[in-house]
Amino acid sequence: MGDKPPGFRGSRGWIGCVEASLCLDHFRGPQGRLCHVPRGAGLLGEVERLYSHFTADGGPVMVGGDADARSKALLGVCLGPGTEAYVLVLDPHCWGAPKNPTELQAAGWVSWQEVNTTFDPKSFYNLCWTSRNSEKQDACPELRQSSWN
Repeated sequence: MGDKPPGFRGSRGWIGCVEASLCLDHFRGPQGRLCHVPRGAGLLGEVERLYSHFTADGGPVMVGGDADARSKALLGVCLGPGTEAYVLVLDPHCWGAPKNPTELQAAGWVSWQEVNTTFDPKSFYNLCWTSRNSEKQDACPELRQSSWN
């Protein structure tokens, strides 16, 4: 796609959410919209937007950070009592066809995790929100697309 040096092709180098969004666009997959969260503590402020995203039939949200190098795919949100909030996290390294959801949970590939303990408060995070809707919309309307160029 031209965003990486020639030696990257065929390598086992990692890509992040920005590159994943470029790939979705390049291969005409689901729309990938980017949102940058400067600190993990700010993800608690995104819970309502995540909830709206999933209830509106939004697709998985890919998450990557800097100090927190554990990539994640968010599949859902659950609001608990008080200020507790949980995200359904899929480890994107999962492969193969599981027989059932219980198998995924037992192997640790999918789990509900509390937002306050899942994200490093000092790490920044990029989120790539996927949608079945082909219209281009900003996941974080307060950020301009030009900030990613």
